Amino acid sequence: MQGLITTLRDMGWRVTFLTAATDSTHKWDLTSLYVTSETIALNCSTFNQTIESLAPDIVVFDRFMTEEQFSWRVRKVCPHAALVLNTEDLHSLRNARHEAIKQGRDAMQPELNSELACREVAAILRSDLSLIISDYEYRLLTQHYGVPVSSMLHLPLLLDETSEVTPPFKAREGFVTIGNFRHAPNWDAVLQLKQKIWPHIRKQLPDAHLTIYGAYPPKKATALSDKAQGFQVAGWVSDAAEALRQARVLLAPLRFGAGVKGKLLSAMQCGTPSVTTPIGAEGIGAAEQWPGAVCSSESDFIESAVRLYTQPNEWQSSCARIPALLQKKFNSKTNCQTLQNALLQLVESLTARRNSNFLQQLLWHHSLRSTQYMSQWIEEKNRPR
Repeated sequence: MQGLITTLRDMGWRVTFLTAATDSTHKWDLTSLYVTSETIALNCSTFNQTIESLAPDIVVFDRFMTEEQFSWRVRKVCPHAALVLNTEDLHSLRNARHEAIKQGRDAMQPELNSELACREVAAILRSDLSLIISDYEYRLLTQHYGVPVSSMLHLPLLLDETSEVTPPFKAREGFVTIGNFRHAPNWDAVLQLKQKIWPHIRKQLPDAHLTIYGAYPPKKATALSDKAQGFQVAGWVSDAAEALRQARVLLAPLRFGAGVKGKLLSAMQCGTPSVTTPIGAEGIGAAEQWPGAVCSSESDFIESAVRLYTQPNEWQSSCARIPALLQKKFNSKTNCQTLQNALLQLVESLTARRNSNFLQQLLWHHSLRSTQYMSQWIEEKNRPR
C-alpha cells in the first residue's frame, strides 16, 4: 500500500488516506509525502459523510476485509467512484497453505475452495478493478476461480529505484532474515531456522551468525536468542536496507504464504543473494533465474546456504542475476505507467464496464449483501439508547 500511495501521488492524484487503525509505533509518516490522513470508524455512518465530502474519483480498498466493510457505503453515497481492490496477497491462499502445513499436507496442494476464498473472490468480483501483485495468483484467479481478466490488473510491487553501490563479498558477514513477527509465515520461518536449519549451518560454519530483524517481536521470539550459537533475534531495525547490505546471505525458509515476499525483493535491491523455498520465490522468478537458491528440502536449503556463504564466485554470479530479474518484472517506470493507464481508462469507461459486467451486478444485488446488513446491525446495536 505504501508503494501504491507514493506512486499515485507522484502521478498527480490528490490522495487522502482513511484509516480505522490505531496509532502504531512504526507507522508510516504520510505527512512527509503531503498525503492527508483521516481517522474513520468501523460500522458507523459518519464514514458516509466523510467519503461524500471528499467526492473521490477512485476509492482503493486495502485488502478484501476493507472492501467488505466500506465498499457498500462508498457505492451508496459516491455511486460514480471507481472501486479498486488492492489485494496485497490472496489471504485465502495463505490461510489454506497454513492449514495444509498444520495438517501435515503439502502446502503447494491446499484446499482452495474455502469460505475465506468465497469472501475474497466475491470482493474481487464486486470491485471495478483488482490489483494482483503475483502472476501466480493472477493465473489462479482466472483459471481456478473464473475471475474475468478484464476486472484485474497484474501489478507487481512498485519498488523504489536504487542506484547505491552495494558492498562486495569480503565486506559482508553473517546471515540475515527479516519480517514482521505478527505475520504467521515469518514466525514459522524463524522457528524453522532455530529448530531445523541453523544448527546444521552453524555446525559447518562455527563462526557464522544469524540476525533476525522484524517489528513486534514477542517475548517468545526474543527468548530464542543464543549468543553461543550465533543466533540473535534483534527485533525492529530503523534502517532495514543497511542491515541487508551488511549481511552476506538472506535466509527465508517460508513454508507457507502468498503474494510477493518483500524481504526477498529488498534483499535483491541491496545486492544480497538469498536462499528460499518455492513459495518464497513465487511471483518473483524461477529457480534457474534466482540470485541464490530455491530449495524444496531442508538438506538442500542448508547446503545451498553454506555454499553461497563460503564461495565468492557463486555469490558473485548470484548477485549478477539480480538486475535482469528486477528489470524484467519490477521495472518501476513501466509498472507505474501501466497503473496510470489502467486507472484513467477505468474512470473514463466506468459506466460501460459496469453495464457489461453482469456478474458484478449480481454480487451487488441486495440478497447477497450480507456484509452491509451486518454492519448496519452492529451500528444500530451500538447506538446510544
